[in-house]
Amino acid sequence: MSKMDELALSVKMTIIAKEDKGATLGKGVIALLEGVRDEGSLNKAAKGLKMAYSKAWRIVKETEEGFGFLLIDRDGARGSTLTAEGKRLLEIYEELEREVAEYANKRFAEEVAKID
Repeated sequence: MSKMDELALSVKMTIIAKEDKGATLGKGVIALLEGVRDEGSLNKAAKGLKMAYSKAWRIVKETEEGFGFLLIDRDGARGSTLTAEGKRLLEIYEELEREVAEYANKRFAEEVAKID
């Protein structure tokens, strides 16, 4: 068994605004969007991630401003839901992340196998 067999591949994906607005959508915002989808609340999503609500609100707001559209519809004490754009972007991200990770892990295993 080679030491190479002890290695694993991790793929990180980020969606960015084409114009340099500094807006990115990566693991942190995705986790918040998943929480809103699953819990119906940005506050609950933030708590689940052990993140201050103010930080969660800020990073979602900054992403929305940079992308030029809302990701979350906020309804005060009633909670939050994903907008159509937020839901679709989350679906696209999750699907592509799965596909890219599967491909990258397969290719990594093939390359490691060549070393033995």
